[in-house]
Amino acid sequence: MIIYFSGTGNCKYVAEQIAAATNDKAVSIENCGKQIHIKHGENLGVVFPTHFWEVPAIMRDFMKQATITADKSAYAFTVATYGTTPGCSGTDMKKLLQKHGVDLCAAFSVKMPDNWTPVFDLSDPEKVRRQNENADKQLAAVIGKIQSKATGNHANPKAPYAVRKLSDRLYDKARRTSNFTVEECCIGCGMCAKKCPVQAIEMQHKKPVWTKAQCTLCLRCLHFCPKFAIQYGDGKTRQHGQYHHPKVDI
Repeated sequence: MIIYFSGTGNCKYVAEQIAAATNDKAVSIENCGKQIHIKHGENLGVVFPTHFWEVPAIMRDFMKQATITADKSAYAFTVATYGTTPGCSGTDMKKLLQKHGVDLCAAFSVKMPDNWTPVFDLSDPEKVRRQNENADKQLAAVIGKIQSKATGNHANPKAPYAVRKLSDRLYDKARRTSNFTVEECCIGCGMCAKKCPVQAIEMQHKKPVWTKAQCTLCLRCLHFCPKFAIQYGDGKTRQHGQYHHPKVDI
Protein backbone atom coordinates (compact mmCIF):
# COMPACT_ATOMS: atom_id res chain seq x y z
CA MET A 1 0.00 0.00 0.00
CA ILE A 2 1.24 3.46 -0.89
CA ILE A 3 -0.24 6.38 1.02
CA TYR A 4 0.38 9.91 -0.15
CA PHE A 5 -0.51 13.54 0.21
CA SER A 6 -0.48 15.71 -2.88
CA GLY A 7 -1.23 19.43 -2.98
CA THR A 8 -1.16 19.97 -6.74
CA GLY A 9 -0.52 16.55 -8.22
CA ASN A 10 3.21 15.79 -8.07
CA CYS A 11 3.00 13.26 -5.25
CA LYS A 12 -0.16 11.70 -6.61
CA TYR A 13 1.65 11.14 -9.89
CA VAL A 14 4.70 9.66 -8.13
CA ALA A 15 2.59 7.38 -5.93
CA GLU A 16 0.50 6.11 -8.84
CA GLN A 17 3.57 5.46 -11.00
CA ILE A 18 5.19 3.44 -8.21
CA ALA A 19 1.95 1.56 -7.56
CA ALA A 20 1.60 0.65 -11.24
CA ALA A 21 5.19 -0.62 -11.41
CA THR A 22 4.95 -2.68 -8.21
CA ASN A 23 1.39 -4.00 -8.60
CA ASP A 24 0.28 -2.04 -5.56
CA LYS A 25 -2.36 0.58 -4.82
CA ALA A 26 -1.92 4.28 -4.12
CA VAL A 27 -4.32 5.97 -1.69
CA SER A 28 -4.49 9.61 -0.65
CA ILE A 29 -4.47 10.23 3.10
CA GLU A 30 -7.48 12.46 2.43
CA ASN A 31 -9.49 9.40 1.39
CA CYS A 32 -8.11 6.48 3.38
CA GLY A 33 -8.97 5.37 6.90
CA LYS A 34 -6.75 5.69 9.93
CA GLN A 35 -6.28 1.92 10.28
CA ILE A 36 -3.42 0.62 8.11
CA HIS A 37 -2.16 -2.96 8.31
CA ILE A 38 0.64 -4.19 6.07
CA LYS A 39 0.79 -7.96 5.73
CA HIS A 40 3.69 -10.33 5.16
CA GLY A 41 5.52 -9.57 1.92
CA GLU A 42 3.69 -6.30 1.28
CA ASN A 43 5.12 -2.81 0.87
CA LEU A 44 4.35 0.34 2.81
CA GLY A 45 5.16 3.44 0.81
CA VAL A 46 4.71 7.01 2.05
CA VAL A 47 4.90 9.77 -0.57
CA PHE A 48 4.77 13.47 0.29
CA PRO A 49 6.07 16.90 -0.76
CA THR A 50 8.84 18.55 1.21
CA HIS A 51 7.62 21.62 3.10
CA PHE A 52 10.36 23.76 4.56
CA TRP A 53 12.84 20.86 4.54
CA GLU A 54 10.52 18.52 6.47
CA VAL A 55 7.34 16.42 6.34
CA PRO A 56 4.26 18.62 5.71
CA ALA A 57 1.91 19.26 8.61
CA ILE A 58 -1.02 17.33 7.14
CA MET A 59 1.09 14.19 6.65
CA ARG A 60 2.67 14.57 10.08
CA ASP A 61 -0.77 14.82 11.71
CA PHE A 62 -2.00 11.78 9.79
CA MET A 63 0.99 9.71 10.89
CA LYS A 64 0.41 10.69 14.50
CA GLN A 65 -3.32 9.93 14.44
CA ALA A 66 -3.32 6.74 12.38
CA THR A 67 -2.83 3.21 13.65
CA ILE A 68 -0.18 1.58 11.49
CA THR A 69 1.00 -2.00 11.85
CA ALA A 70 3.33 -3.88 9.55
CA ASP A 71 4.72 -7.37 9.41
CA LYS A 72 8.46 -7.42 10.07
CA SER A 73 9.01 -8.64 6.51
CA ALA A 74 7.29 -5.58 5.04
CA TYR A 75 9.36 -3.22 2.93
CA ALA A 76 8.72 0.34 4.13
CA PHE A 77 9.93 3.29 2.06
CA THR A 78 9.33 6.98 1.60
CA VAL A 79 9.59 9.27 -1.40
CA ALA A 80 9.78 13.03 -0.92
CA THR A 81 9.30 15.42 -3.83
CA TYR A 82 11.20 18.69 -3.59
CA GLY A 83 12.38 21.84 -5.34
CA THR A 84 15.79 22.53 -3.78
CA THR A 85 16.32 19.81 -1.17
CA PRO A 86 14.32 17.07 0.57
CA GLY A 87 15.90 18.38 3.75
CA CYS A 88 15.55 16.05 6.72
CA SER A 89 12.30 14.52 5.44
CA GLY A 90 13.68 10.97 5.25
CA THR A 91 14.83 10.96 8.88
CA ASP A 92 11.68 12.85 9.84
CA MET A 93 9.43 10.12 8.43
CA LYS A 94 11.66 7.41 9.90
CA LYS A 95 10.98 8.79 13.38
CA LEU A 96 7.23 9.03 12.71
CA LEU A 97 7.11 5.39 11.59
CA GLN A 98 9.21 4.22 14.53
CA LYS A 99 6.43 5.36 16.86
CA HIS A 100 4.25 2.71 15.20
CA GLY A 101 6.95 0.07 15.53
CA VAL A 102 7.64 0.19 11.78
CA ASP A 103 11.24 0.25 10.59
CA LEU A 104 11.89 2.45 7.56
CA CYS A 105 13.93 0.50 5.02
CA ALA A 106 14.67 3.24 2.51
CA ALA A 107 14.12 6.92 1.75
CA PHE A 108 14.13 8.41 -1.75
CA SER A 109 13.55 11.81 -3.33
CA VAL A 110 12.51 13.19 -6.71
CA LYS A 111 13.13 16.78 -7.82
CA MET A 112 10.00 18.21 -9.46
CA PRO A 113 8.45 21.60 -10.25
CA ASP A 114 7.92 23.15 -6.81
CA ASN A 115 4.51 24.77 -6.34
CA TRP A 116 5.92 27.12 -3.68
CA THR A 117 5.56 30.09 -6.01
CA PRO A 118 6.48 32.73 -3.43
CA VAL A 119 9.99 31.57 -4.46
CA PHE A 120 9.80 29.33 -7.53
CA ASP A 121 8.89 30.78 -10.93
CA LEU A 122 6.65 28.35 -12.84
CA SER A 123 5.42 30.81 -15.46
CA ASP A 124 7.42 29.26 -18.32
CA PRO A 125 5.57 26.15 -19.61
CA GLU A 126 8.62 24.85 -21.48
CA LYS A 127 10.79 25.08 -18.36
CA VAL A 128 8.15 23.23 -16.35
CA ARG A 129 7.89 20.57 -19.07
CA ARG A 130 11.63 19.96 -18.93
CA GLN A 131 11.53 19.75 -15.13
CA ASN A 132 8.84 17.09 -15.28
CA GLU A 133 10.74 15.24 -18.00
CA ASN A 134 13.82 15.12 -15.77
CA ALA A 135 11.64 14.11 -12.83
CA ASP A 136 10.36 11.12 -14.81
CA LYS A 137 13.94 9.92 -15.27
CA GLN A 138 14.65 10.25 -11.56
CA LEU A 139 11.39 8.50 -10.72
CA ALA A 140 12.26 5.58 -13.01
CA ALA A 141 15.52 5.13 -11.10
CA VAL A 142 13.70 5.30 -7.76
CA ILE A 143 11.17 2.71 -8.92
CA GLY A 144 14.02 0.39 -9.89
CA LYS A 145 15.47 0.69 -6.40
CA ILE A 146 12.07 0.05 -4.81
CA GLN A 147 11.59 -3.03 -6.97
CA SER A 148 14.98 -4.34 -5.82
CA LYS A 149 14.13 -3.38 -2.21
CA ALA A 150 17.15 -1.15 -1.80
CA THR A 151 17.85 0.06 1.72
CA GLY A 152 19.27 3.25 3.19
CA ASN A 153 18.64 6.97 2.85
CA HIS A 154 18.97 7.80 -0.85
CA ALA A 155 17.28 11.22 -0.55
CA ASN A 156 19.62 13.84 -1.93
CA PRO A 157 20.71 16.51 -1.20
CA LYS A 158 19.58 15.76 2.33
CA ALA A 159 20.03 17.79 5.51
CA PRO A 160 20.60 16.67 9.11
CA TYR A 161 17.57 16.24 11.34
CA ALA A 162 18.81 19.17 13.44
CA VAL A 163 17.62 21.49 10.65
CA ARG A 164 14.13 21.18 12.16
CA LYS A 165 15.18 23.57 14.93
CA LEU A 166 15.08 26.24 12.24
CA SER A 167 12.58 24.80 9.76
CA ASP A 168 9.85 24.30 12.37
CA ARG A 169 9.87 28.00 13.21
CA LEU A 170 9.92 29.10 9.57
CA TYR A 171 7.19 26.67 8.55
CA ASP A 172 5.02 27.63 11.52
CA LYS A 173 5.20 31.29 10.52
CA ALA A 174 4.63 30.62 6.82
CA ARG A 175 1.52 28.50 7.56
CA ARG A 176 -0.36 31.52 8.91
CA THR A 177 -3.42 31.98 6.72
CA SER A 178 -3.15 35.74 7.17
CA ASN A 179 -0.52 35.51 4.41
CA PHE A 180 -3.28 34.82 1.85
CA THR A 181 -5.17 37.55 0.01
CA VAL A 182 -8.08 37.49 -2.45
CA GLU A 183 -8.18 39.80 -5.45
CA GLU A 184 -11.24 41.50 -6.90
CA CYS A 185 -11.37 39.10 -9.85
CA CYS A 186 -12.69 36.34 -7.52
CA ILE A 187 -15.99 34.99 -8.89
CA GLY A 188 -17.07 33.24 -5.70
CA CYS A 189 -17.04 29.76 -7.23
CA GLY A 190 -16.03 28.13 -3.94
CA MET A 191 -13.44 25.81 -5.52
CA CYS A 192 -10.80 26.89 -3.00
CA ALA A 193 -13.00 25.93 -0.04
CA LYS A 194 -13.98 22.66 -1.67
CA LYS A 195 -10.39 21.65 -2.41
CA CYS A 196 -8.75 22.74 0.86
CA PRO A 197 -7.47 19.52 2.47
CA VAL A 198 -7.67 20.90 6.01
CA GLN A 199 -10.99 22.77 5.67
CA ALA A 200 -9.36 26.10 6.47
CA ILE A 201 -11.54 28.07 4.01
CA GLU A 202 -15.23 28.97 4.16
CA MET A 203 -17.26 30.93 1.63
CA GLN A 204 -18.80 34.02 3.21
CA HIS A 205 -20.77 36.47 1.07
CA LYS A 206 -19.42 34.66 -2.00
CA LYS A 207 -15.82 35.26 -1.00
CA PRO A 208 -13.29 32.84 0.55
CA VAL A 209 -12.44 33.47 4.19
CA TRP A 210 -9.70 31.60 6.05
CA THR A 211 -11.30 30.50 9.31
CA LYS A 212 -8.27 28.73 10.75
CA ALA A 213 -5.13 30.50 11.88
CA GLN A 214 -2.92 28.02 10.01
CA CYS A 215 -3.17 25.60 7.10
CA THR A 216 -0.83 22.93 5.77
CA LEU A 217 0.49 25.35 3.10
CA CYS A 218 -0.04 23.12 0.07
CA LEU A 219 -1.17 26.16 -2.01
CA ARG A 220 -3.86 24.06 -3.67
CA CYS A 221 -6.30 26.96 -3.31
CA LEU A 222 -3.96 29.32 -5.15
CA HIS A 223 -3.01 26.98 -7.96
CA PHE A 224 -6.52 25.74 -8.78
CA CYS A 225 -8.31 29.09 -8.57
CA PRO A 226 -9.87 29.52 -12.05
CA LYS A 227 -9.31 33.29 -11.97
CA PHE A 228 -5.98 33.18 -10.11
CA ALA A 229 -7.59 35.44 -7.52
CA ILE A 230 -5.80 33.92 -4.51
CA GLN A 231 -2.30 35.18 -3.80
CA TYR A 232 0.23 34.63 -1.05
CA GLY A 233 2.70 37.03 0.49
CA ASP A 234 4.30 39.97 -1.29
CA GLY A 235 2.87 39.44 -4.78
CA LYS A 236 5.47 37.17 -6.37
CA THR A 237 2.90 34.41 -6.72
CA ARG A 238 1.06 36.43 -9.36
CA GLN A 239 4.14 36.76 -11.58
CA HIS A 240 5.32 33.20 -10.88
CA GLY A 241 2.14 31.59 -12.17
CA GLN A 242 0.02 28.57 -11.29
CA TYR A 243 0.96 24.89 -11.43
CA HIS A 244 -0.52 21.44 -11.19
CA HIS A 245 0.93 18.24 -12.55
CA PRO A 246 -0.26 17.90 -16.14
CA LYS A 247 -0.97 14.15 -15.97
CA VAL A 248 -3.20 13.90 -12.88
CA ASP A 249 -6.36 15.42 -11.45
CA ILE A 250 -6.75 16.50 -7.82
